[in-house]
Amino acid sequence: MRLTKHIPNFITCCNLLCGCAGIVLCFNGHIAGAGMMIMAAALFDFCDGFAARALHAYSAIGKDLDSLADVVSFGVLPGMIMMQVFIAVNPDYHIGSAIPYPQALLPWVPCLIPVFSALRLAKFNNDPRQTDSFRGLPVPANGLLIAALPFVVQSYLVNAAGGSVSFIQQAVYTLFSTPVLMIIFVLVMCFLLVSELPLFALKFKSYGFSQNKYAYVLIASSAVLLLLYRIEALPLIIILYVLLSAVKHFIPTSDKQ
Repeated sequence: MRLTKHIPNFITCCNLLCGCAGIVLCFNGHIAGAGMMIMAAALFDFCDGFAARALHAYSAIGKDLDSLADVVSFGVLPGMIMMQVFIAVNPDYHIGSAIPYPQALLPWVPCLIPVFSALRLAKFNNDPRQTDSFRGLPVPANGLLIAALPFVVQSYLVNAAGGSVSFIQQAVYTLFSTPVLMIIFVLVMCFLLVSELPLFALKFKSYGFSQNKYAYVLIASSAVLLLLYRIEALPLIIILYVLLSAVKHFIPTSDKQ
C-alpha cells in the first residue's frame, strides 16, 4: 500500500526525464523533437497531479519535486528551444560568431525564460490564493506555447517555397527573423509568468455552464483550433486562454456580483 504513495513522484520524474532528453535533443539539432518532449512532459505533469489526488498521496517532497521538474521541462527547455530556433533562422547569430557587442547578446535573451519560470514556481508554491486559480501564466502553458514554435517555423520553411504559408506560420517566422520582435516576445512571456493577472484553472467543482462558461469556451475553441491547425494551434490556444481569463477578470458578471 505504501508503494502507491510513490507513484505520483515516479510520474514527476518522468516529466523531469523528458525535460533532460529535450535539452539533449535541442543541442543536437533536433529542435522539433525537443518540442515533443515538452508535450510529453506536460502529459506527465497532468498525470502526477491526477495520481496524487486519486491516491491521496500528497507530500512536501512531491510538491518540491514537481516544481524542480517543471523548471527544467517548462523553463530551461523552452528557453533553449527559443535560442536554437532564433539561431536557426538567423545563422549569423550563432554562439561564438564574430558579431559585435551588444548584438552578440541577442541569442542569450531567451535565457530569461528559465529565470522567470523559476520565479513563477517559487511564487506559486508560497501563494495560498493559487489553489483554485492562477496568478500569472502557469509555466506548463508557457512551455506548450514555445513547444509548438519549431513546428510552425519548420512548416513555414517547407511551404514558403510554394508560396503558400498560413498567417500563423508567417507571424511566427517574422517573430524569429526580427530580433526586436523576439526580444519583445520573451519579455512579454516573462511578464505574464510573474504578473498578478488572474487566470482560471480547469478545475470543476460543478459542471453547470454558468459557473464554467469560460472553461467550456476554451475547451470547445481548443478542439476546433486543433482540428483546423493541429500542433500549430497551441500558441493560439494559450493566447485565447490569457484573453478569456482577462475578460473573466475585468468584465463583471452576475456570478461575481
